Amino acid sequence: MGVDATVDQRIVAVVVAWNRRDLLAENLAGLAAQTRPPDAVVVIDNASTDDSAALAARHPVVTEVVSLPTNTGGAGGFAAGIARAIIAHGAEAVWIMDDDTVPTPTALEELQRARVRYPGRVTLAASRADWRDGREHPMNLPRERLGTSTLERRSARLVGGIPIRSASFVSILLDADAIRTHGLPLADYFLWNDDFEYTARLLRKGVGLYVPASRVYHLTKVFGSSDADPGPRFTHEVRNKVWLFGRSGALGPLEWPLYVGATGRRWVRMVLRSKDRSALLGYGRQGLREAAAAPRTTTAVLAGTPVAPDVASVEAGAGRG
Repeated sequence: MGVDATVDQRIVAVVVAWNRRDLLAENLAGLAAQTRPPDAVVVIDNASTDDSAALAARHPVVTEVVSLPTNTGGAGGFAAGIARAIIAHGAEAVWIMDDDTVPTPTALEELQRARVRYPGRVTLAASRADWRDGREHPMNLPRERLGTSTLERRSARLVGGIPIRSASFVSILLDADAIRTHGLPLADYFLWNDDFEYTARLLRKGVGLYVPASRVYHLTKVFGSSDADPGPRFTHEVRNKVWLFGRSGALGPLEWPLYVGATGRRWVRMVLRSKDRSALLGYGRQGLREAAAAPRTTTAVLAGTPVAPDVASVEAGAGRG
């Protein structure tokens, strides 16, 4: 059976913020307007130099603000927030998003409704993310699960969902038991592919649903896919993908060559579209050099932060400390 009831399960929202106080204000207003309010809201401030932390602390919807001493990127921020939600706030499900995500009023209600009505345990439910003009944001399109059975597709359709294999961190609702089993995002990824690795790890055997009725706005500066030239961030793209393909258990043996091939094609497109191919290739080489060393554990990366005990507890319980 699915989870017990929409109102009975304790859901904690986690927002990772860094130097976007105006967008954070919109995000928090969206959380405050939910028809199914989260039971607590934790804001992880990634060492912002603006007044993001102060703004969050003043907002009535926010339960706790955790200020990290250094910027740990999206990967570290979400690892910190998820751990805090589970250990300090007793979350049974964790709803995560960046500070540039603005949920529509029924976003959480629709995610939880799909989880409750699905005939089985749902590990992850993902919202549809639109850009500011209403077009679905290509950066956040979830990957559909290949090889799903007729029964699995029918079960997903019954709750308005589509089976998925991975999702972005822009509005997903995570089952706390799955987090305890599989651990936290790998904080050393910092940014890029941290969401792919983590959600694919959770969903290798778990059930993931894309729920288009749950809508959020992802207010990036420009509308575009991840094929665009990322500049220096290509270092993280290359390093983290090499880590994912070589060291993570997120992908099965039949999936691995498909994703490696797709990544290679995407890198070729990035280089061909780049206005400075020489620089982009240099960032890629740097990523390969950094990938030679294994990523540090999330416990090690977040040691000395206010969430260190929470992180250590979750990771140790999952055998990943």
